[in-house]
Amino acid sequence: MSQIHSLSVRVYYEDTDFSGVVYHASYLRFMERGRTELIRSLGVGQRELFDGDTALGFAVRTMTIEFLRPAVMDDLLTVETRSVAARGATMDVEQRVLRGEEVLVTAQVKVACVGGGRARRIPDSLRLRLGIES
Repeated sequence: MSQIHSLSVRVYYEDTDFSGVVYHASYLRFMERGRTELIRSLGVGQRELFDGDTALGFAVRTMTIEFLRPAVMDDLLTVETRSVAARGATMDVEQRVLRGEEVLVTAQVKVACVGGGRARRIPDSLRLRLGIES
């Protein structure tokens, strides 16, 4: 299991619905940024994954989300992300969105490593950096 990565996100008008409450799909963007920044924090840039003959990317296969409390415009949120397991071409990730200590959203995410239109085993070097085992 990897360390928890934290990302601060400010809620802007564009993230909200007509009432100033964060629109549910905005949390998906916040959590995507969290997963991207987790990988970047390990010294792996997105460009590095995409370039070359062995280009790789990650696609969400499944996501279970619980919306517990609403966030509103101008809130400063923290997106916590950690990898919890990897099997072959998939990785399980747990995420939380918090306002201070208050948990607003939780998610369990399964992402698949893909390259050339097919599932690809997650490289051992990335597994090692993530601190997860097969």
